[in-house]
Formats: sequence, structure tokens, C-alpha cells
Amino acid sequence: MTPVPGHSEIMPGFRWYDVATGEVSIRAAIGGDGPALLLLHGHPQTHLTWHKVAPVLARRFTVIASDLRGYGDSGKPEGGVDHVAYSKRAMARDQVELMRQFGHERFAAIGHDRGARVAHRMALDHPDALSRLVLLDIAPTATMYARTDMEFARRYFWWFFLIQPFDLPERMIGADPDHFLDRHIAGQIKIPGSVDPAVMAEYRRCYADPATRHAICEDYRASAGIDLVHDAADADARIQAPLLALWGQSGAVGALYDVLETWREKAGHVEGHALDCGHSPQEEAPDALLTALDDFLAPLQGE
Repeated sequence: MTPVPGHSEIMPGFRWYDVATGEVSIRAAIGGDGPALLLLHGHPQTHLTWHKVAPVLARRFTVIASDLRGYGDSGKPEGGVDHVAYSKRAMARDQVELMRQFGHERFAAIGHDRGARVAHRMALDHPDALSRLVLLDIAPTATMYARTDMEFARRYFWWFFLIQPFDLPERMIGADPDHFLDRHIAGQIKIPGSVDPAVMAEYRRCYADPATRHAICEDYRASAGIDLVHDAADADARIQAPLLALWGQSGAVGALYDVLETWREKAGHVEGHALDCGHSPQEEAPDALLTALDDFLAPLQGE
């Protein structure tokens, strides 16, 4: 575990480390004290997406916000056969080992977007590690692909664009990565001005790296392939940890799915509701998100 310069001006009170998990190096920020809480970002963000909520949560929890493999400043391995290195199984394994190295065998997790898909797989592969699980603005991957229709394909075109064989999407995005990134985020954020300019600059810095863009494509290719194989093998498995599902009232997920019903097919204890925002509650509606988390995470204080 190696200390590295971080972004204390964006996430005050946190310290940054590169953590070798045995497979890749994971960049993570840690702050606070109390029960352990892991925060997992989505695409095309980094761990800095949590900057509005992480310092508040750190008043009651030991908060670890990490970059998924392939994203931000974490390692970017080759995808391998069937893109297995970017399976959600591999990505979940990174994060469980990360938490162990910080001294936490058991913890709660909050995942957004791709990070929520990693957290879903983590709940199935490492049930003893998770005490509570929060998933932000997703329905299960297998459900979304199985129910694909014209409206889903229109709203989520990148699910079908990024999975195209190397190097078509990489080359096309590489022609103007800032434009692709800006349009992608603007299409999902429904409350203008929600993304801090300093954080957006970090998103752009990371997206400017061709290795990051390739890793992101590998992540999506895995989701359309090996992840579905893993999901099919676990079709009868259920998430054991209590699950809170939250989604944006103005976003695509809530418009296309009965979100709670999709997760009740996958978990034993599910609660949740919509928040008045788009796809990224942690950036668009941090106060509402923190309020929703209060009661759900409160039992951790007594453990």
C-alpha cells in the first residue's frame, strides 16, 4: 500500500493510496472512522464522483472510495480471452481484497452505475463480506439485456456501441474524447451544474488516456458476454445482504423498469424509492441521497 498525492481540495479529510491487490493496483481514498463503507463509481466517472457525500459519510463511517480497475488511476490490464479481466467477478475481487488490505473483512457498499454492477456480483461471490448494499440507478444487467427494445437501445446506445470489436469504438471515441465524454454526461445529468468543474476536469484527464478508453470498452464487452454467463449460472442465487435500491426520477432506469421489482427477483430484502434527479444522485441530489442512506445504514453503528 503506497501513499500517493490526492485531491484534498475536492475531498477534504481523505488520504490516497495505490493498493496492490495481487492482480492490479487500485487507487483509493480513505477517510473517517467507524464501520467500513466502500463507494464504487460508474462510467465515465472516477471515485471523485462521491466528493459531495463522502466527507459527510466519513463523520460516521470509515469511507473508502476507489477507482474500479480500468478507470481513473487504477491498473488497466489486458482484457484476455472473453474479456475476463473486466468481468464483474474480477472487478469485485479487486475491491474485496482492497478492503481486506485496509483491515475490513466485512463492510457495506454503495455502488453507482458500473460500480453497482460490480457490487451486485460481489454480493453473490462474497456474501460474507457484505453487511449492507446500496445500488444507485441500475436494474440487473441480465434483466436489461433480456428486455432490450427500441426505447432501451435509443437511451442506452453505448451498451451496444462500446461492445463492438476492437478497435472500432476506441478509434471513434479517440477522435474527440472530450466531446464524447461531455455529451455522455450531459445526457444523463438532469440538474444542470451538478458536476463540479474540478471533478469534470479529472474525468476528462482520465478519459484522455487511450488505455482507459480501451478498458472501458472491455468492461462493457465483458458485460455483454462473460458476465451474462456468470449471471446465468447464478440465476437462482439471491443477494443475502439487505438491499437499498435508489434511482433518478428523471432518468432512464426508472422510466423503463419497475426497479424494485427487478431487484426483488434477485434479493431477499429490498427497499428503495426514486430521488428527484437524473442518473447520478451523488452529484445531482447529494442531500436527498444522504437522507435516504441515514436510516438504511444506521444499523451498522450498532455492529
